[in-house]
Amino acid sequence: MATVALTAANFDEVTGKDGIVLVDFWASWCGPCVRFAPTYERSSEKHPDITFGKVDTEAEAALAAKFDIRSIPTIMAVRDGVVVFAQPGALPEAALESLIEKVEQLDMSEVREQIAAHKKAAHSGAAS
Repeated sequence: MATVALTAANFDEVTGKDGIVLVDFWASWCGPCVRFAPTYERSSEKHPDITFGKVDTEAEAALAAKFDIRSIPTIMAVRDGVVVFAQPGALPEAALESLIEKVEQLDMSEVREQIAAHKKAAHSGAAS
């Protein structure tokens, strides 16, 4: 599967669905981004069940700001509408494959419980 251009208009729709979406925040002037692109493309061909999105941070500055992207490339993994990973830096192919494997193995009910517990703790801490 080829990569999908993500914009402010389609980002929530694409990343909000069930399944895994990887997002590459990049820019054409960024050397590491340009060098990472073929690795990302190869991975997208190996995993047709995963959506591989790309956000051009120059064209989509508001989207980059929304996710506090300060360094590119930044790779983000979204599973079932939940951001489960975000890290700057171009990943070697083996590390990208390892990331995909870990995201596939996540127990999403456990992830949601941890998020709910974290929000509850943060909320009760603010009330004291």
